[in-house]
Amino acid sequence: MAYKTILVHCDASPKVGQRLTVAAELAERYGAHLVGLHARPPLEAPIFFEGGVAMDSLFASYEASADADQAAALAAFQKAVKERRVPSHEWRVTDGFIDSELVLQARYTDLLVLGQTDPDAQTPTPSDLPEAVVLASGRPTLVVPHIGVRAPVGESVLLCWNASRESARAAADALPLLRMAKKVVILVVDPRTSPDGHGAEPGADVALWLTRHGVKVTVQRDVAADTDVGAVILSRAADIGSDLIVMGVYGHSRVREMVLGGVSRTLLSSMTIPVLISH
Repeated sequence: MAYKTILVHCDASPKVGQRLTVAAELAERYGAHLVGLHARPPLEAPIFFEGGVAMDSLFASYEASADADQAAALAAFQKAVKERRVPSHEWRVTDGFIDSELVLQARYTDLLVLGQTDPDAQTPTPSDLPEAVVLASGRPTLVVPHIGVRAPVGESVLLCWNASRESARAAADALPLLRMAKKVVILVVDPRTSPDGHGAEPGADVALWLTRHGVKVTVQRDVAADTDVGAVILSRAADIGSDLIVMGVYGHSRVREMVLGGVSRTLLSSMTIPVLISH
């Protein structure tokens, strides 16, 4: 498996360049086709709004704002592509809400790149965009922190393993990155020996599987005790100098209603390095 099509969300955020830099570098690394997606949101008039001239004025203002955002997003995408040797790239503009558009478009890609929810952002994107998209799209999603990244993604990887379907899916989806990593640490927190889960030696089975794929792995077992597991993961990632966390997420998504595991929520809100999530 290799990443041959990478989709990146392009909005007018001042920090969009951070995720574009990561997406373009990955496209260059894997010889992938890079798709930049910008969604123009539909015009939503206030509930109590008079028509006629006022409506014309509102529509003109909406068009000007939407055009400006699209131009800014395109300029950022073109800049990122020019700075890397991306083998091929494509710019797409759709009309609709960004979460539903990303879910649809992501199903025809190998990897989706999004930005972490920025609490200070002025752009009207859903606050739970990464979570909602990964739960509904069926594709791995690389979330780039809004503070940016300092090094190429994937040289030192922390793989979170709890022997669940979701963690197995995440490990498989991350294989292209894991194979090229210089170091992969499999983190097992509070493992319970079980023939239906971790086995007699927690982490050993997944380590053997990855070794057969040529991945250089070590297993680290840890205890959360009364500490939040998400906080333990972030702490261990910092301890070993990881530049990427890989983990599975569980939950379900409905129309603007989403339930996500507590560990995932902690990581996606407090992350300082990219996180690859899969469901």
